[in-house]
This record gives sequence, structure tokens and C-alpha cells, in this order.
Amino acid sequence: METARELGVAAVPGVEFSTDYKGKELHLLGLFVLPEHYAAIERLVKEQHVLKEISNMELVERLNNAGYAIDYANVKRRNPNGNANRAHMAAELLEQGYVQSIKEAFDTILSEDAGFYLPPSRLQLTDVIKDLRRIGVLPILAHPLQDMTEQELRELLPEAIESGLFGIETMHSSYTDEMICIAEEIASEYGLSVSGGSDFHGSVKPDIFLGTGKGNLNIPERVYTNLLRAKEKKI
Repeated sequence: METARELGVAAVPGVEFSTDYKGKELHLLGLFVLPEHYAAIERLVKEQHVLKEISNMELVERLNNAGYAIDYANVKRRNPNGNANRAHMAAELLEQGYVQSIKEAFDTILSEDAGFYLPPSRLQLTDVIKDLRRIGVLPILAHPLQDMTEQELRELLPEAIESGLFGIETMHSSYTDEMICIAEEIASEYGLSVSGGSDFHGSVKPDIFLGTGKGNLNIPERVYTNLLRAKEKKI
């Protein structure tokens, strides 16, 4: 945020939660997180991290027992804040020579079918939506068509909107032009604001670049201005 101020760039502080909805992992963004929201956000994040840490340690134990020499301390050092996820596990497996790519790690050793990774207990999607709206932060469903079919998204939205869902990501690095059109149509149909993002996660997603995704992503400035106006009007 300080760098943005120095450069004269409009920055939107946010947070991303991994949540559960009827057994499915869905990612929820909270946008326009202001300093007065920090304490409430930290409480939610801490709860999420405790659940994730338990899952991580159990995963490493299973991998070690199967002969994969993975040091959890090394995995955690891959993230400056010390919090690890499957992408950091995949990077460690790659460095140790057990796989040839991050994608291979996810498709093989770290897939749920392999039996080593078991999804952690997660915060409930609708609960986090309510918590974010309660403090004035915009809850945005991240890359929904990456995680759900169009029909599944339509089935989820009435309950999510009733809980306070503000918008959905209609532009994302993984989206085709057709997916963008579908997402925008759904957002319009349900009266939701639209958002977009590259889903840049640093070295754990080396094929995704900040802002431009895989090289062709271009989020119009109107997305930012419309979100800002909608926030000021609705929250």
C-alpha cells in the first residue's frame, strides 16, 4: 500500500479465503480492506491458518511415511509469511526431483485420489461472506467457473447473495472468451458487481504474471471504478 501511494497507483487491499460450500472448496475475496478492518480480518485468517496448518502437517507425515523426504520447514520457507499450501508442497516435490513440474505434482502425488492430501476443514462460504459484509469489506467469489460448472454456480448464487455476496470474478487467467461472456451474463442476471484478476501467486504459479495473467489478460479500469462506486453506494 505504501508503494502504491509513492507511485500514485490506486491499490485495492484484499484477502483471499479458501472456504467450503457443501463439500466443495471455493475461494472468496474480500476487497477494500481498510486499517479499521484489520483486526476482524486477522481473526478470520488465523482461524483459517490453524485449520490449514493441521492439514499440512498431516500431509507431510503421510508423504514421509511413503518415502518422500519432504521437510515441512523448507516448505514453509517458500512463503515469506510462513504459511504453506499445496502449491508450496508441489514446489518442494519438484525441487527434490519427485516430479517434473508443479502441474505434475498436483495431478499425481498431491491429487486427492493419491490419498496423501486430504482437504482441511474450512470456513463456511456463507459465514465468511456475512462476516466480510458485516465489517464493510466486499465479498467477491473468485474464479467461480474454474471451480464450478455454470449450473453449480447458478445453484449456489441465491444462498450466497442472501448472505451478502457482492460480486463475482468474470475475468481470470484461466478463462476463455466464452467463460468471460458466461460469467458476465450471470453477474448481470443476478445483479452482481464484476471483478477480475490474474490470480498471481509468485513463484508457485510461474506461468501467471502480475496483472496480465498468461500474457493476454487486461482488466479494464472501469471494473475498479464500478466496484468503488458500488461499494460507496451499497455498503
